[in-house]
Amino acid sequence: MRRLGIAGVLLGLCAGAGAADLARLGDPPWREAGLPRQTLPMTRFARVDLDGRQVLRITSDASYGNLVTPVRGGRTLSWSWRLDRPLAGADLRRKAGDDTALKVCAMFDLPLAALSIAEQARMELARTVAGEHLPAATLCYVWDPTLPAGTQLPNAYTPRLRWWVLRGSGTPLQSWQAETRDLQADFLQAFGSDTQTVPPLVTLGVGADADNTRGQGLGYVVDLRLQP
Repeated sequence: MRRLGIAGVLLGLCAGAGAADLARLGDPPWREAGLPRQTLPMTRFARVDLDGRQVLRITSDASYGNLVTPVRGGRTLSWSWRLDRPLAGADLRRKAGDDTALKVCAMFDLPLAALSIAEQARMELARTVAGEHLPAATLCYVWDPTLPAGTQLPNAYTPRLRWWVLRGSGTPLQSWQAETRDLQADFLQAFGSDTQTVPPLVTLGVGADADNTRGQGLGYVVDLRLQP
């Protein structure tokens, strides 16, 4: 089993560490990733002690940001997470509420040929603006107390990202929850209308954003593991 171990990979990370610091902290490297030409504050990531172990704290405050790492394949993803402060006003069904205080994302290199001509053009434009090869299929698992667990929906801005609520209304806050997901099965459920062939998994990410609601969120992640 390949252990990505966020708490270990980010050993020595402190609040305010920049992308250059993150790149030296482990193999594979984790780096900060934001929006193209972002002027908002970055979501903050820090290694902290909580409940007797070192975990990754994710703090959002009218901010946007992710930690991402390249991967080469993998099928089963597992982790533990805890949400302490959800974002007031968040609603993933609307652009104005399109924020989440805690997310774990898997990004797939879906060929553009699987998309409609209009979607291909939008992806090509997005890649030009971003200056990098953005994945054409991103599946983000979220903890969202305003929606029922099991809710799946496209991002309000782009269908190239799909939300999947794993922990929803009724899940107690400030409690650790363990997850194990079959990424191939989940990809087909989320993106099966585009293709029945699972493309390569190329990136994993964790993060939070509060750029639309301008709210404050707090969550934790630990023991992120990817198994072939």
